[in-house]
Amino acid sequence: MALKYYLIIITLFTFLSFGWDKRLAKNGQRRLSESILLILTFLGGTFGALLGMTFFRHKYAKKTFILKWVLVVAVQLGLIFILKEHLTDQR
Repeated sequence: MALKYYLIIITLFTFLSFGWDKRLAKNGQRRLSESILLILTFLGGTFGALLGMTFFRHKYAKKTFILKWVLVVAVQLGLIFILKEHLTDQR
C-alpha cells in the first residue's frame, strides 16, 4: 500500500517538476538540471515525466534528453524484471 502512495506522489512531483522547469525556461531563469529530471524519472516518476514532456511540450524535441530518458526507463525495466524474478523464486 505504501508503494502505491509513493508512486502517486513521485509521479505528481515529477510532472510538476517538468512544468516548473518549462516555466523557468520561458522566463529565462536558472532551470532545473536534466540530471534532476532524470533522477526523478528513475525514482519512479516515469509516467509523470512522460506526461510532463507531453503536456508542457518540454524536452520532447531534445534528442539527447530523450535518449537518456529511454536509457533510464530501460534500466528501470531491467531492475523490475530482476527483482520480480528474485522475489518470486520460491526454491
